[in-house]
Amino acid sequence: MNASFATELPWLYAGLASYALATAFALKGAWQAQTIGPQTTAGNERFVLVGAVGGVLLLLTAITERWLRIGHGPFVSLFELIMSQLCSLGIVYTLSYWRVPMLRPSAVVVFPAIWILGLWILFLDPVASPYPPTYHNKWLWAHVGFGKFFLAFCLVGTGLAGVLLLRAHTRFGSWFRAMPDDARVDALAWRFMLLAFIFHSLMLVAGAVWAQDAWGRYWDWDALETSSFLNWLLLGAAIHVRTTYRIAPRHGALAIIVIFVFAFLTYFGAPFYSEAAHKGVI
Repeated sequence: MNASFATELPWLYAGLASYALATAFALKGAWQAQTIGPQTTAGNERFVLVGAVGGVLLLLTAITERWLRIGHGPFVSLFELIMSQLCSLGIVYTLSYWRVPMLRPSAVVVFPAIWILGLWILFLDPVASPYPPTYHNKWLWAHVGFGKFFLAFCLVGTGLAGVLLLRAHTRFGSWFRAMPDDARVDALAWRFMLLAFIFHSLMLVAGAVWAQDAWGRYWDWDALETSSFLNWLLLGAAIHVRTTYRIAPRHGALAIIVIFVFAFLTYFGAPFYSEAAHKGVI
């Protein structure tokens, strides 16, 4: 179907505009914290939250509109995957931003990371995609849902890791005056990474059950399965090292960012260069 008939696009663009509003106020708050003081950030934080909530609601509307248009959920094409991820990442981060005030300055790291997907989707064709027969399975929902929580908690941890690295530089340190010391930020970041590990484990289990129902095997060592398993090992090893040995918060922050980059490449790369079942061609 031609993109001009993609009725979800106005809602998608509006959602991205709302995220842009949240990004702008997050950066404005960081700048004011540097030039005036951290006491000026409260108003900006309210606007960041409004922009994030607006973006989530508009993207949910876009997903619903596309679902009604093509007859299936956002599971197959890269356009659908990125649109749903923009929404799910926004949901988890917005709830974390609202409930955990301590991490709010991390918005200057998180929203630019989200914009990698936001800019990417602007260049993708929203053409309707066929729904493979193997996707008619309740375990697909569990597998995809757990995966979204895994990546979202990784993103929250990465935002805090970015804070730890940025505040080490004189130019950016004043952006984060309202945050506690590095040890507390580090501890909070690894709590989110532990949540990510739990959901990654659940994702692997649900994926194996889905594969058995859909293709008659639990595991096949295809590109996505192998990359995802390596990601699980890397995250588990990092958590083990963090809890067993004394490592500097900045070293831990680098480890978190490496894990997130690996997860990002796994999630948005492997399914689309591999001709495995995950791509929907079987």
